[in-house]
Order: sequence, then C-alpha cells, then structure tokens
Amino acid sequence: MVRVACLVLICAFSVCAQQREFVTGQAARLVIGQETFTDQRPGASDTLIGGASGLAYANDMLFVADTNRIGAFPLNHRVLIYTNLSQQIPKPTDELLYTQRCPACIGKADVVIGQPDFEKNERGLSQTAMRLPTAVASDGRRMVVADTDNNRVLIWNSIPSSHNAPADLVLGQSDFTSARIPPGNVPNASSFRGPQGVWIQGDNLFVADTQNHRVLIWNSWPTSNGQAANLVLGQPDFSSFVEPDLINAGVDPKPENMINPVSVTSDGIRLYVSDLGHNRVLVWNSLPTRNQQPADIAIGQPDLTSALSNNVRALCEPVFQDDEGNDVFPARCFGTLSFPRYALSDGRRLFIADGGNDRVLVFNRIPTASGTAADSVLGQIEGSFNFASVDTDRVETPMSLAWDGENLYVSDSFNRRITVYTVAEPKVPYTGVRNAASFAIFAVGAVTFAGEIVAGDEITISFGPEGEEREYKYTIVEGDTFEVIANRFAELIDRGEGDPEVFATPNPFVGGITLTARQPGIEGNSVRYRVAVSENARLQVTAVGTTLNGGQDAARLGPGTIVSVIGDDLSEFTGVADPNEEQLPTTLANTQVYADGIRLPLFFVSPTQINAQLPFEISDRTSMSAYVRTVLSDGTVRVTSPVAIAIVPQNPGIFAHPGQEPRAAVAFHGSPFASGTVSVDGSINPGETGTLTVGDREYTVTVTEDDTLASVRDRLVELINSDPEALVNAVASPSFGQRLRLLAKIEGPEGNGIPFSASSSADSQLLLSAFNVATCCANFGPVTQDNPAIPGEQIIVYATGLGISQPRDAELTGAKYRGPVTEPQEFVSSLAGGRTAQVLLATTAEGQVGTYELILELNNDLPSNPFTQLTIAQDVFVSNIVTVPIFNPNPPPEDDLDTLLP
Repeated sequence: MVRVACLVLICAFSVCAQQREFVTGQAARLVIGQETFTDQRPGASDTLIGGASGLAYANDMLFVADTNRIGAFPLNHRVLIYTNLSQQIPKPTDELLYTQRCPACIGKADVVIGQPDFEKNERGLSQTAMRLPTAVASDGRRMVVADTDNNRVLIWNSIPSSHNAPADLVLGQSDFTSARIPPGNVPNASSFRGPQGVWIQGDNLFVADTQNHRVLIWNSWPTSNGQAANLVLGQPDFSSFVEPDLINAGVDPKPENMINPVSVTSDGIRLYVSDLGHNRVLVWNSLPTRNQQPADIAIGQPDLTSALSNNVRALCEPVFQDDEGNDVFPARCFGTLSFPRYALSDGRRLFIADGGNDRVLVFNRIPTASGTAADSVLGQIEGSFNFASVDTDRVETPMSLAWDGENLYVSDSFNRRITVYTVAEPKVPYTGVRNAASFAIFAVGAVTFAGEIVAGDEITISFGPEGEEREYKYTIVEGDTFEVIANRFAELIDRGEGDPEVFATPNPFVGGITLTARQPGIEGNSVRYRVAVSENARLQVTAVGTTLNGGQDAARLGPGTIVSVIGDDLSEFTGVADPNEEQLPTTLANTQVYADGIRLPLFFVSPTQINAQLPFEISDRTSMSAYVRTVLSDGTVRVTSPVAIAIVPQNPGIFAHPGQEPRAAVAFHGSPFASGTVSVDGSINPGETGTLTVGDREYTVTVTEDDTLASVRDRLVELINSDPEALVNAVASPSFGQRLRLLAKIEGPEGNGIPFSASSSADSQLLLSAFNVATCCANFGPVTQDNPAIPGEQIIVYATGLGISQPRDAELTGAKYRGPVTEPQEFVSSLAGGRTAQVLLATTAEGQVGTYELILELNNDLPSNPFTQLTIAQDVFVSNIVTVPIFNPNPPPEDDLDTLLP
C-alpha cells in the first residue's frame, strides 16, 4: 500500500569524524574456514578448518596451522597453504556478487601438509605426519612448523606444492621418527619441549621453546637435523634446569626471563616475545646478540618486574570510588594483558592477540615504554569489556595473527575460523544498523494525578538511585488543574538541558505526564523514579512502576527486516528507489550496502541514512558484517569500516510518525464496514455442534470426524456467505488461531450494532467465543486525534522485523509481495492501553517490501486517552511503544488510572 511507502524515509543523525586506523569494535570484513561468520561447523576440508591457531603470510600465501593447545576442537593435525591469496581475497573496494550463502566467507586451501588429503586429520610422527602443529612461519621461500606435541620443528626449504610433502629438516630431534625430550628436565642447545612459536627473519630462525621457558635463535639457516641453536633468551645458558611444575617454579618476572613463551616475531629491527606466564609482551629494541639479553620494555605491565594478569591498578584509571572512598578499577583496559598469545608488527603498528581477554590490541605506533596503552581493540566493543562470542565483531581466545599489508588475519580457534580485519573509514557507529520502524526503543514510565487539588500542597518527583536522587518539586497554587500541574512538572523536568536521564511530556487529557528515557535501549529500563506529596495532602500522585520499562534493542534484527543504516558521508547524493518497480535496486546513487558480502536491496540513500532490506535467507546465522560502498563523482571508491549486525529470529518494530518518543503510530481504521470477531477453539469431537447467531439468523455446524478447527471455521464462513438474507459477510482470519471476522453488508455507521453471539452444544469440547456482542466501529482512513479509534474497533498498523512467514517461498528479498495471506512463524501478541488487543491478522503487506500489515481488535473497555500506548510482541521481543488516540463514547464510571499510561 502506498500509505506506508514513505515510512522508510526516516531522518537520521551524524556520527564520528573520519579516521584511517583500526577502530575499536569494528567487525571483521571477511572470514576464512566457515560458510558463514557464525557457522562454527567442525570438520576438515579445503574450505573448512578446525580449531586453528598458527598463522603466517608471505609472498601472496596464507599458512594455517590447523590445531591448538587450548582445548578447541577439532584438532586436524595439518598445515594448510592458500596460494595466490590476492585472487581469493576481495579488496575492500571491490563489488561482490551473490554467488554463495556468504560472499564474504572465502578461502579455499590449495595444499595440505601433514595429511594425505583435505579430509583426513590423523596425528603421527614421521617426515610427513605431525602431532599438534600450533605455529607456522614463512618468508615466501621456506616454511617452518612447530610440531608441538612431537617436541620438534620441521623445515621445508621450499614452499610445498603437493599434499603431504615431506619436510627437509627437523630441529629438536636427531631424526624424523623421534619425539624425545632430554632426561631430568635439563634441555640443551638442540632440544625442545612443546615449542609453540616460530619465525623467520632473513636467514635467522627463532623458536619459542615454550615449556623450556626460552627462545632459541639460529644466526644462520639450519642445514642439518638436530642442529644446535646459537643463542638463548630467557635462560642464562642452553642447559639450565627447567622446573616443569609452574606452581613450584613460582613467578619472578625479570627483564631477562620468561614463563611459557608462545610466540616470537620480528619486524626486522625489534624482537617481540609473548611471555604468556608473565602476562606481557617483551620487546627488544634491536635483535639480541647474546644469551639471556634482557628485554627493553614490557607491554601489558608497568615495568619489567610485574606479571599480574590485567594489572589494572598499575595501568588503568579508576572508574569511580566506593562508599569508603576507595578507587574501583575496571576489569581490564587498553593497557592490560591476560595470557597474550601473539605479537606482530608491520613496522609501524603493533598487534597483540590478547587471548585471555578475547581481543586483539592495536597500537598505532610501536610502543617505546613499558605499560603503553593500545589505541584500539578488535574483538570487543570497548577496552574494559570482555564478551567472547561468534559475532562478527567478537573473537574467543585469538591465538595468532598475520598481516598482508592491508588485511589483518586473526585465528579464532574456538569459533573455528580466521577473521579478516581491514582499515576503513568509521562512518557507521556501533549499532548503526537498526530496525527502520522502531529505530530506537525507549523505556517509558508515567505519573498520574487524582484526588483533590489544594493550594499549598507540595508534590515531588525524583529520579536516580537512592541517596543520589534528582528532585523536582512543585507547590500547588490557587486555580491549578491536573493539566496545569502536568505542564508545570514537564517544564521543570525538561528545563534548560533537562534531566540527564528523562524527558517529560504532559498528557493533559488524563492529568498526568509520560516519562521517556533519554537513552534508547535496555539501559533506560534501569532509570528509577518515585513520587511523594507533602503531609496531609489530598492530592493522589501515582508512579506507574518504580523504574522506566519497555526499552529494547532495535539493532537486533530479524530476516527480511527493513533497516536504517545511520552515519556520515554514506553517499555523495540522495536517491530514492522507483516506487513503480517491482524489485528494489541494489545500487542507488552509486551506493551499495553489503551484509556478509550480500548486496542489500535499497529503498533510499542519503549522506546520513540508508534504508535497505535484510535478506530473508539469513536465518542460518546470528551475526553479520555490514558496510557501505560508494563510488564518488571522481571515480574514487569509498567504503565504511564494517559493523556487526545482531541477527535474531524476529524483533518487530511498528512504523510511527516522526516526533518525540513514544511516537504516534501510523494507524488506520480497519474497515468502512462495521465488524466483529468470533474465535473457534477447543478440540474436535464428532457429533457436537457450534452455533453462530447474527441478528435473527442462526448458523449451525455439526462436527464430523474429518473436521478440524479450521474446517469448522470455514464451514461457518460458507454458511453465512451463502445466506442471501444474512446481515453480514464472513471472512476467515488465519493468523494465530481459527477466527472469523464478521463485516456488515451495509457500509458506514448504519452497520453498527448488529447483535451476534456464539455457542456450542452442552458439554462440548468445541468452543465458539464471540469477542463482541454487536458489530462495531465502521470507519475508514487514518486514526488521528480528530478521528480517534474507539474501544472494540479493529485498527490496522504496519510493522517490519516479524521474521520468516508461512508459506515461506511466498516472500522474495527486495521484491514487492504478490501472494497469499501469510502468517509469521512466531506468534504475535499485542497490548493497547495495558490490555490485550486481539491480533486478527499479521500478513506480509500486498505490494510492499519487508512490511507486515496487522489488524488489531482493541479491548472493549479501553478508557479515553489520546496517547494510548500500543506494542506488539513475538516471544521475548517487544516492539517500540507507539501511541493511538482512543475515545470511549461510553466510559466506565471510574477509569482505572493504572491503565491510562504504562
């Protein structure tokens, strides 16, 4: 219907200024190893990885060690080589084609080492087999693998080009069939114990000999099996006793020692070692030249003699003080580390895989002092946060990193994937993709006034936690009315910059105020408020609740939802899709929006907002990565930094007119014909009867053994519609139960008041229920203050985000709907004025894209209120709160004030 076409052209607001570095909380752009970002499918193939850990990049090749030592499964005991990577990895500015479930999910390995084919994952000890290879390194000519559980390092003097190619050399053992460690925990210059890090720098080879708490260095390329190292870091010599029990070994951090180093890398100038047991990354400002040479600085600690995991007291600012005046610190910050797994530099930046904090720290400049804080964090949405998940902007225990000059690769072992991050312009903020109808779902509350107004009585409304309340007081003066009192309080609360947590809006009709959280989402549900009156006051002031409520997350999106992308510089021009076309374009004003590499159908683009539709075909994932691509007038291609979209089965939003929350719903009177509703419920028992009486006409159905509730309903519809003297027409309402609607044959108010009732035979299991006693409320056009709805009336509202409907194949992404009446998979309920509104129909709207039409029957006892609040809900997801004006021509003797506002 054209009545809702304009609803996708909502105003937006601006976000952060341009930057050209990695941004905290940005989502990964691509993923390797899974069919979608969130699949987590176990297995082994040329496109599917297991709990991979080690990564390396060189000469347009990506190397992946597909095992780990942290308990992530499966363990595939292999190394994968992706050759000609630039032909597999699209550039950030490339257009992507929808040729698979997730065009941003890429990567097909060309060679597997350690297994005869891509499907095998057996462990072994030979020149071709491995047992838990956790690290890999390459300089583009050679490849080195830390074969951890075989206590050795394998060397290929040229990059393998065939599956299961044998290694050329082995270090740590005298031959390819040994996996021994020296007796008595006394290492030597040619032994390893569980090595987990390797690096090639020129002809130098570096190995993190993890369980011997040291790093070994070969100053020239090894040429024989078991060749001894030239230098050792972390120990005074090659044969110092190593205490294998870390409890007995104790923690005594120094510049020259380490516990369980798990990676070693270099940028050609500096050396970086991830000192796992000391929760730090050690940095040597030049490549070491002597045994046990001390490090110059420590990242993650304030100095070279500290080792606390997340050493917040030394490295973080306090967030507040407790009641006793003591500083309270965050759990972590940009300067702390917890069990760092990998450190990598591109020569300018430093990246650290901070495994225990489930994140990657990014330093835009290489630190020159201990305790330096990172500039941004990937894998979490801010520096003190740690919520590991499979979302596109999260990681869980990142193990290794690789850099190709443009893309940062992160091994996300527990999620069985490699995420790829790319620098772009941060033009779309976190949660910048949201339901276009609800846009932002604010928590609300209300205060109502009743009783006797007496001059001199004082009223107090306060907000905030106990002991920190912000109080607003008003003393009644002669001549005040409830409307005046409501207006005065709204002025007090909104004066100047207003209360920091709440807006106040007077509702003069009911003599009260509506309170709306300033901050959208669930955070507004924690805003506390209370009321009080002076002693012996006769005025009754009621707070409807103790906290605001109803705040929801409009950035959690269901399949098929119409979304708004908000930001800055999203498009050079404004463009609107041609309303006469059956299919939405995926390029508009030279602008595209991608989600998991899928180009979205577009309604509207502008520099600050884009409205698009999510595909219906995304119910197989829980998070997507979205960005905007624009071709400028000069031919330059600009892309935004990716942001995560949370995908849920459904999260409805009701379209509403612009204005202050809660906004007025885009609502229409249901029909110019007076209507009523009958429900067919219970169970089928042959021989029972159900009777519907309309006026003086009776329609009776006798149940047969072949009947269903739907067939009983349909037979009643047929009986009524085949009666030439019937006063009404009957229509089956298929949504959420077996109901039928009665519509007066006479258009307009003359059809109001036709009596009807429903009954069943004695002791019947078949239950027929009339929701009304007579047809009601013939009206047409928009519901407005001048033409309000009345109790018992059926009204129409429009929504998006209701998820998948049945029949499923009737809906096509980006196409105007032309099909039968549908029904969402998930039940839809509704509340209006705090009372149930019957959902008679919830169907994909004819001729619309991503829009649902809902027919709601209002409760018969609703009081008059020009701002009656209305919501719809599916499972735990509740829509934005909208308002509809209600006028009750026959009000009850005393309105229940608790139902006038939420």
